[in-house]
Amino acid sequence: YGVTSTTILLAVGVAPAAASAAVHFSEIGTSLVSGASHAKFGNVDWRTVSILAVPGFVGAFLGATLLSNMDAAVAKPVVAIILLSLGFYVVYRFLRLGGARPTFKGHPSAAFLAPMGLVAGTLDAVGGGGWGPIVTSNLLVQGVEPRKVVGTVNAVEFFLTAVVSATFIYHLGIKDFATATVGLLIGGVFAAPLGAFFAKRIPMKVMLVMVGTVLTITST
Repeated sequence: YGVTSTTILLAVGVAPAAASAAVHFSEIGTSLVSGASHAKFGNVDWRTVSILAVPGFVGAFLGATLLSNMDAAVAKPVVAIILLSLGFYVVYRFLRLGGARPTFKGHPSAAFLAPMGLVAGTLDAVGGGGWGPIVTSNLLVQGVEPRKVVGTVNAVEFFLTAVVSATFIYHLGIKDFATATVGLLIGGVFAAPLGAFFAKRIPMKVMLVMVGTVLTITST
């Protein structure tokens, strides 16, 4: 949601900071609906949520602050490169999984989750998206059950987007990205429950390789 929306907003001329702000502000609504839907379907691992949350928040705050104070002429190519890299990264990680879904192995350690949350939160705020691609792909490669991965990532994202949005509002105000936020919020809220429903029915590798491919094309 974040990475695809941000690439489109950048393409139509929205400034990088305003694009990321609009996406994250709308994600408060979409991630709330999505996280609640995944919780209802039993897709959330609350232990992983509790470990990822704090470093993710710290990274999100740092990333949003950095982007808010970066010149737009500098920020736009930086954000585009981050988004393009994420596209390649997602496709690469999922192609490494081979033909089958990974076997469920248990819970990743806090030593693995905490730094990943910090990096993903920072890149998410700067790039307008990245939390999902980075955390989802790494948890799947670690062997976490696919439906738990998607549900857990969405549950943390609600709190993450609230931190990012508050930081952007403090630095930018809300006027510059209010219109984009309304449109993204309306479409996203309707789509979010469908994502939770299909997460149990569509192979993760197929779905996310498609996302990575689209992201790579749009970022280019």
